[in-house]
Amino acid sequence: MVLEWLLRHHARTGTPRALQMVQVTGEAMARGGVFDQLAGGFARYGVDARWVVPHFEKMLYDNAQLLAVYLHLWRATGTGWARRVADQTADFLLADLRTPEDGFASALDADTVIDGRSVEGYTYAWTPQQLRDALGCEEGARAAGLLGVTDDGTFEHGTSTLQLRLEPAAGEEAQWWARTRARLRGVRDNRPQPARDDKVVAAWNGMAIGALAEAGALLDRPELVKAARAAAEFVLRVHLVDGRLRRTSRDGVVGSAAGVADDYGNLATGLLTLHQVDGDPRWLAAAGRLLDVALDHFRADDGGFYDTADDADLLVLRPRGATDNAEPSGQSALAAALLTYGELMASTQHIDAATQAIACAATIATAAPRFAGWSLATAEALLDGPRQVAIVHAGAEPDAAARELIAVARAAAAPGLVVTQGPVGAPGVPALADRPLVGGAAAAYVCRGTLCQAPITGPQELRAALARDTGRGVRPG
Repeated sequence: MVLEWLLRHHARTGTPRALQMVQVTGEAMARGGVFDQLAGGFARYGVDARWVVPHFEKMLYDNAQLLAVYLHLWRATGTGWARRVADQTADFLLADLRTPEDGFASALDADTVIDGRSVEGYTYAWTPQQLRDALGCEEGARAAGLLGVTDDGTFEHGTSTLQLRLEPAAGEEAQWWARTRARLRGVRDNRPQPARDDKVVAAWNGMAIGALAEAGALLDRPELVKAARAAAEFVLRVHLVDGRLRRTSRDGVVGSAAGVADDYGNLATGLLTLHQVDGDPRWLAAAGRLLDVALDHFRADDGGFYDTADDADLLVLRPRGATDNAEPSGQSALAAALLTYGELMASTQHIDAATQAIACAATIATAAPRFAGWSLATAEALLDGPRQVAIVHAGAEPDAAARELIAVARAAAAPGLVVTQGPVGAPGVPALADRPLVGGAAAAYVCRGTLCQAPITGPQELRAALARDTGRGVRPG
């Protein structure tokens, strides 16, 4: 969350230091053992300063958030390793955490059970001899050198985590590494595997829905958007009971625990991102209903939000967490969703509610910004916006000209920008109302608040208009 805040701060202000901190931290994490160099995805945290040894548990909420961070870092810089990490993290979510019901499981355990004993990292660690056994003497030695696998070991009992401190050069070396990575993954898949926590959590699935939808759009991977759409359908079908969210399900059966504030906020945000990607108005409508419940049942007198609803089981003290830690607090999750919904709907009511919730985090943000990352990221969007690009096209699906306009709009990193696209006059999408085609062709309407520029039909003109509006350029796709 802090990394996303820094990316947004750089996008809004152009501050080089903010981007540099994300680049340095992001690369250190991606090259260390905390990132799974064979299957993608991040372990829960590192236990040393160089990210060599992780706590091996792999959480859905970490990987959904980091997918978005590396995606946005690639969008801002075009750095190849950032795109690779985003791609591989998305691969991990689909391959290892997706459930048969199309939701996403909570985690992979850190431990592997060997002879009745739990051994942390057993599945993931290697010795030089194991690499030679898998690849042969020459190839095994080459892989050990690339991946930092030593005779003494970097982990426990002479084993090493896999690191990728240098990016394989394009050409033969990159091709060799791709083949070697696949071979090692095959060998590792035949080892005993850590157990999976198959519980589906509404909040964490909301994060995954948003990250996968945006990644699918920016990386031109439609299977990711399809997975996000399927997860959204599953959560709304199973977790919504009589108009209220339930927090968890397992094997397609919803649990009894009531949804809490971060379930409503993170799921609404994920649905709003999905709406911006595929243009389907049902996601916008569903997010609006979730936020209506949150405003009616979770809001505090000062404009912030409690974690539990006003009609939930009574506790000695009604909980209200205000700090962003490994995941957003319920308050900041709802602030982010309210702001995006307000911008998409041109609703001052929702923008004002978001503003009040953000203000409630001011003390924490000033005293300990590390624990207000999502509040600060949302504040960057508030300061930058509201701004919107609405793209209309003739048919149900965007034509080639519309797709070019959409790609340019999505390449813009302005934190306060929302992008809407769909056929002319699409029902249930206020941003597309009264915005006609231009000469029968797709058109983009660039707006800040209630003021809109003349409609634009060419991608270069749209790129220039967005650059004028932000004062900074849009990186070419």
